[in-house]
Order: sequence, then C-alpha cells, then structure tokens
Amino acid sequence: MISSGKVIKLFYDISSPYSWLAFEVLCRYKNVWNMELKLKPAHLAGVMYGSGNQHPGLNPRTLLYMTSDLTLLSQYFGVPMHQPENLSKTDSLIPMHFVTAVAEKDKDGGDLVEKVSRELWKRMWSTHQDIVQPASLTEVGIKAGFSATEVEDILILAKSQQIKDKLTSITNEALEYKCFGLPFIVVQVDGKAEVFFGSDKFELMAYFLGEKWLGPHPTKPSV
Repeated sequence: MISSGKVIKLFYDISSPYSWLAFEVLCRYKNVWNMELKLKPAHLAGVMYGSGNQHPGLNPRTLLYMTSDLTLLSQYFGVPMHQPENLSKTDSLIPMHFVTAVAEKDKDGGDLVEKVSRELWKRMWSTHQDIVQPASLTEVGIKAGFSATEVEDILILAKSQQIKDKLTSITNEALEYKCFGLPFIVVQVDGKAEVFFGSDKFELMAYFLGEKWLGPHPTKPSV
C-alpha cells in the first residue's frame, strides 16, 4: 500500500556500509509499511565537507570498532559484507555519478536504481571489486538489467554536467536537513518531517509512521 502522506527519503552513498544496511531493510519494508520509499543517491564526501564532519575512515579507533560492529550487523540484517582495506582512501564520486545517471533514466519506478546500488555495494563490501572503471560499471549495469548499449549511454550521461549538478543538488538537499553523515533518513507524515541518522532507528521510524517494526526480515514467519 502507498500513502502520499507517508514518505521516506533515504540519502545514501555506496561507500557507506551502514547505508547498505538501511537500504536493504527499507527496501524490504516497501510493501510492509504504508509508505513511499524515495532513494536519494548523495555524495558522502560532500556531506562531510558541507557539515564540517570527519570521515569515519580517518579515525583508527572508529575503523577498529566498525570491523566488529559490521560483522555482527551483517549477520543480524542478513547483508553479506566484509570491510575492504584502505577504506579511508575510497572515493565514491564516479560510482555515485553512475547511480545518479541511472536515476535520471529510471524516474518512474526506481527499481533499476535499487538494483544498480545493490550491485555496487556487493562489489565494494562483499567481493572487493573495482567500482570506478568503466568496465566495472558496465558489468554492474548489465547485472542490474540494462543492455550493453544502455549502459554505454548511462556512462556518457554520468560524465555530463547535468548529472554532476544533480548529485550536488541531492547532497545539498541532505545538508538542508542538517545532515552530517550517511545514511540519513527523512520520514515525512502528512507534511511533518523527522530525521534519523544511521541504520538503528527503525523502531522509532515505525513509531513515527504509525506502523509496526517486525525485525530486519519482516516477511519471514515469526518464531
């Protein structure tokens, strides 16, 4: 069920593993909660710069904590991730331009944006494959359901000023909500908005929406 009065905006970047967790859970709840899910690909580095925050990968203690934290969260949420090496050196600008270009092509449903984003997260956080080179992005696009010709068009579009401006615009939209990191989730109910940071606020989101939190796997039978 879809209600125009209940909307969830998910601002995310594929360089953020916590964004992947929030993404998968909210995608699972698309047909469980009475809400519309809007995927908003943004740029984490732009959010950090615009908010004056520091990338977590630059702090050794944060990285150490994330290693154990993500291992447990991966099991709990059922999302297969393994932290790659040199996390602090990862720049997601090129793949996020690619996702933004896909979003420009897929304005109606968003299914292809969902599939492309998931494939990029898998490459970065599960199989530790390249996410920058054109050949890698072509493979991602084909796995998501595009033809080789369509991917070629998307790669060209991704380099355009139009798409660069679009990614900047969405990143600035997140900053207007006082965003300081990703994932950043804006939940709107009849015009009233609440913001949530991270991938551990689903119970509060459900409360605000007037829905029920059924755990990370809402379609599985309860034990």
